[in-house]
Amino acid sequence: MTADLSMELKEIVSYCRDLDIFENRCSTDDFYEVVFYNKDLSHWIRILEAFLGPARKSAGQEPSKEDLELTADSGSIRIEQTLFEKKFENGTIIAKLWPWKDGVHTTLRMAMLLKG
Repeated sequence: MTADLSMELKEIVSYCRDLDIFENRCSTDDFYEVVFYNKDLSHWIRILEAFLGPARKSAGQEPSKEDLELTADSGSIRIEQTLFEKKFENGTIIAKLWPWKDGVHTTLRMAMLLKG
């Protein structure tokens, strides 16, 4: 069952391959982190929405208690960040967009959160 989540995460990543990456930080079966250029932000958002649905929490929106609980093990979530979530039978995939203060870069962090 874990393979389903892992395959979903890998598929999302594969759709991002043609976009410019500033820094590849981590790519495993259950976690993915890159820094990309804001010029491509709309492309990244379209890909995330296609796989995970609309953002659970948009940038500028105060995170709810549930948002904070969901992201506690992966660095939490702040008001300026965007959070995506999709639940599966055996777990959840979350994706967070963390804009940098330089206005040029954004960090994307995606993780599988297994049930139990």
